[in-house]
Amino acid sequence: MRTNALAWLALFAGTTGSLAHAQADAIDAAARKLEPRVIEWRRDLHQNPELSNRETRTARIVADHLRALGMEVQTNVAHTGVVGLLKGGKPGPVVALRADMDALPVTEEVDVPFRSQAKGQYNGQEVGVMHACGHDAHVAIMMGVAQVLTGMRDQLPGTVKFIFQPAEEGPPAGEKGGALYMIEQGVLDNPRPDAIFGLHVIAGIPAGQLTYRSGPLMASADWVTISVRGRQTHGAWPWRGIDPVVTASQIVIGLQNIVSRQIDVSKEPAVVTIATINGGARKNIIPDSVEMSGTIRSFDEDMRADIHARIRHVAENIAQANHAHAEVGIEKAVAVTTNDDALTERMLPTLRRVGGEGGLKLQQRVMVAEDFSYFQQKVPGMFFFLGITPRDQDMGQAAPNHSPRFFVDESALVQGVRALSALAVDFLAGKP
Repeated sequence: MRTNALAWLALFAGTTGSLAHAQADAIDAAARKLEPRVIEWRRDLHQNPELSNRETRTARIVADHLRALGMEVQTNVAHTGVVGLLKGGKPGPVVALRADMDALPVTEEVDVPFRSQAKGQYNGQEVGVMHACGHDAHVAIMMGVAQVLTGMRDQLPGTVKFIFQPAEEGPPAGEKGGALYMIEQGVLDNPRPDAIFGLHVIAGIPAGQLTYRSGPLMASADWVTISVRGRQTHGAWPWRGIDPVVTASQIVIGLQNIVSRQIDVSKEPAVVTIATINGGARKNIIPDSVEMSGTIRSFDEDMRADIHARIRHVAENIAQANHAHAEVGIEKAVAVTTNDDALTERMLPTLRRVGGEGGLKLQQRVMVAEDFSYFQQKVPGMFFFLGITPRDQDMGQAAPNHSPRFFVDESALVQGVRALSALAVDFLAGKP
């Protein structure tokens, strides 16, 4: 498949410079004209967020929009996913664009007129719901891209597949979801893309600035749970029981040595984080057990496996030394998001053109994860970031993604429309 995609690029590499400039100008003009509507879409989606695998309203809005543009539309893919197919007026390759749709169980603290006051059920609890990671911006941007490219349909040499994905943040317990489930349901078939592109808005980067990186960009993510079982006793008589709280505390400290002392972080970075500790019901009772959970982030598969083994070794042996018992569970969640080297190199001139002077920067690797990685395992893919922090703000003080104070400078949205539109058009035409 990679050979086919690059063959198309080589075949169309002779496209004239004048045509290329004309298409770029057409994209820019269409995106600017559409900017108020993209902002309107984003605000509506922001005010009406939906949790993973529950994006029914969002999916309906997307599907209605794509149908109105005359596309072939498939709905209910991997629960609520939507796929639109735009066939160009000329034969050529297939390019896919992806946007994720789900919100997070976060109560918004940003004071804007379209602030979310939505509620939802998450893990059996009522929670606030907020687009705290910018997926509302992703959907609005790609709805704009769909309209821009539909306006150029006759000139497109090939096909654009629009993938609106549910549950990027992870499906509810006991359910399938996300990119992997979409792939299982055939989203990359009939027709199969020769390449796929995606973007993510990110805080701490000036609004409108694009950042990229070839090769590994975002870490793999694994979930770890550790159950520590002791023996319950009165808090005044700890020697009559086995204290799982103290044991759990020692395990947390011991796990930090894995990254700081046991693996070669000069080769690749890694993170082991315990984020929850739960146990006990009363302040004078040492409980029978403590439950812990956290995440593991890494960029290398061998290192990933080594960290898993070390976590088990540390937890089980510390527990044994305290006459307790530890049971470790590790679930692989998301693979490393790895940008195809050849595809990234080919499309860099497009990103430079869209970014303009100083508007494209090299991105350092980040420890957050993205299930876009599963698409990249099947077809060559490129994922990049779009800054959304106001340019007059201290970038280091910007509330990060997943924060209740996460804020999107909407002036950046049109840049997202320009970037994804240009990447699709240039790939299909074999440019640059």
